[in-house]
This record gives sequence, structure tokens and C-alpha cells, in this order.
Amino acid sequence: MSGLLNGVRVVELASWTYVPSAGAALADWGADVIKIEDTRGGDPCRALVVGGLDPARSPVQANYMMELGNHGKRSIGVDIKSERGHEILGKLIANADVFLTNWLPGPLERAGLSVDRIREFNPKIIIARGSGHGSRGPERERGGFDGASYLARAGVAYALTPPDAEYPIAQGPAFGDLQGGITLAGGVTAALFHRERTGHAPIVDSSLLAQGMWAVAPDIAAADYYDIDRIPPNPAGTALNPAVNRYKTRDGRWVQMMLLQADRYWRGFCERIGRADMATDERFVPLANLVVNHETATAELRKTFAERDLADWQKVLAEEPGVWATIASPQEVLDDPQVAANGYLMTLTDSAGKAYRTVSAPVQFDETPAPPSRSPEYSEHTETILLELGMDWDDIVAAKDAGAVL
Repeated sequence: MSGLLNGVRVVELASWTYVPSAGAALADWGADVIKIEDTRGGDPCRALVVGGLDPARSPVQANYMMELGNHGKRSIGVDIKSERGHEILGKLIANADVFLTNWLPGPLERAGLSVDRIREFNPKIIIARGSGHGSRGPERERGGFDGASYLARAGVAYALTPPDAEYPIAQGPAFGDLQGGITLAGGVTAALFHRERTGHAPIVDSSLLAQGMWAVAPDIAAADYYDIDRIPPNPAGTALNPAVNRYKTRDGRWVQMMLLQADRYWRGFCERIGRADMATDERFVPLANLVVNHETATAELRKTFAERDLADWQKVLAEEPGVWATIASPQEVLDDPQVAANGYLMTLTDSAGKAYRTVSAPVQFDETPAPPSRSPEYSEHTETILLELGMDWDDIVAAKDAGAVL
């Protein structure tokens, strides 16, 4: 069932992608997520330009970054710093199950949204906070983005950059944000379960720093166990187990082999790729010998894979029982039949009738994909939400005239 959280209401006071993507996941799972946007422009992600891809020039009348982090929500424009706007926010919180935010402690305090003040509105609300560096410590008030707090500070770039690289690796947009968002969404659902069982509404905290540390936890643990900087990397393109390596095909594509149990798969793999000679070569069996002679084995496999195009190798390896994959481009992922079979993409239509796709949250229930849902327009649902709060049209007009809402 995709509506596992039907009846749960989330009030989200957040921008960019990290915490909003947690709200998108909760919406995918059935929650009613109300996104609060400021009356002076809304979420700055609406105007974000990544890689020169200006949303204003998109062939699709939708912002792909907003869709990823905000599909399935409703948007209300509120000036929460005004007296009337703060009162409206209080009513929203009073009728919600979760308050989801990426605001730092200082701004929350100044906006009258400390934990104590929030619970004056609703003592049973779950407060979920996503930050750059955690809710405690000397930098609790310091903002963060995934390129700094996740990739750089948490050790991700250091752990993943090849030792001979001129520059540290860079990440794509929202790489750490989206991983952090799904983690935060999982924390919210655990808190909802706990509240259902005990009546206690916990505070949920996660951060980009914590998420990055989780991503490279083996390197961090090894650094402590062995007093080293990170797990010793192999030179680019090599691996101690040549059956866990990537190989370039004749047409310039790559195949990633992941035969972790080489002794189990080596013979069949070698025979399948036309290298039966390697299957019984004492230099390469058992695995201990393969590791000792990994440079020789890797050179042989590189030569073999370079003799055919990717399409040929996909046919040859179609019945391979060990794990392998083509290194796919994002365009190829869009048309992957396995992706389609599992409903990992939502297909939507913009106002001009043009179809576009966005990625769903990566967790489903009862094998049911989330129903397709778009990101809301800025302040699209203001009047509807205010009516749900019991305000009449005279009250709404007065609030608009006062600048408290859009």
C-alpha cells in the first residue's frame, strides 16, 4: 500500500533539498505534507540553476530539482514573522503530527518556534530537524550544504578520491541531501510508531555530517582500528580481486564485475567470456593466488573485454549467476526495464501537456509504487489550507491584505 501514512499531517518549514526530500518521501508514503513558504519569494530551490540548466529555459514547465524534493506536497505562503502569520502557523502545528524543519536553533527561537513553544501549540507533535552539523556542540548554529558538510567534512571526498587524482572528487546536485532526506524520513516514521505505542512524541535529529559519516563508516572505523587515514585504496582501475573491477569495452563503455566469491564464480565466468584457459590457470585459482597475481589477471581481462562492444558483453553475461552491471548513463536509467517494472519513476504531465519523469522515494510498501504527484506551485494551496483551518473568506482576505499570507 502506497498510502501507509494516510491521515498523517506534516508541517514542513524547510528549503533547498535535504529536509524537503524527507517531506517528499513522507508524501510518497501517504502523508499530507504542507510546505510553508515565505511570502517574499518562497523556497530558493525554485530558482536554482545547476550545471547551467536554467529552469526558465526548460522544455518542461517544471523545475526538476523542486520536483525531486517537493512532489506530493501542498504549498502555503505565510509570513510567520508577522503576528497573524505566526498565529496561522500555530494553527497548522496544532493540527499536525510532525513539524519538519531545517531552520537552525537561533532562527527558530527568534521566530517563536523553540521546542517548548511548538509544544504549546501541540504537545504530541513530533519535531524533526535536519541540520548541517547536528543539534549540539559549538557549530549547532552553523548552516550546511551537502558539498561541504557531507562530502568534505564527513570525509566522503577524502575516502573516495583516488590517490593520484589532481583534485578531490566533486558530487552532483543533492547527492548527500537525498540520502540524508530518506534517512530523516525513516526517523520520522520510527517516531510515529513510538508515539503510537507509548504516547511519547520524540524529537528526531539527523544531519548531513552524520549522513556522510555513515556513508564512509568503514573508512572511519578502519582509521581508528588500524591508526590509518583511510582504507588503503588501489590505483584507479585496479582491485586486489580482479573479478571485482570495471572493464572497458571496445566501444568505450564499462562493465562492473562484482564476483565477491571468486572461487565460486571464477570458472564459469572465465568459460563464459571465452577465457577457459584462465579458469584453471594456477596463477588465478584459488582466490588467494588470484589476489597475488591480480595485475596479470586484470591485464588479461582488460584485453578480453576490449575485444567486444558492450551489447555483445550484455548478451554473453546475460546468464552470469554472479553480480555484474553496465555502468549506465542517467538517460539509460530512465529506460531501464527493471526501473519501469518496479515503478521507480513517476510520469507526470506539465501544463502544456508535455510528459516528464521524476524519481520516487526509494522505499515501497506491499509492492505498490507511490501515485504520481507533482511539486506545488508557489503558495498554490494557501486558500484551501486556510479554509481547512476554519478561516472564512473575510478572514483570508484580511490576512492577505495584511501581508500575512499570499
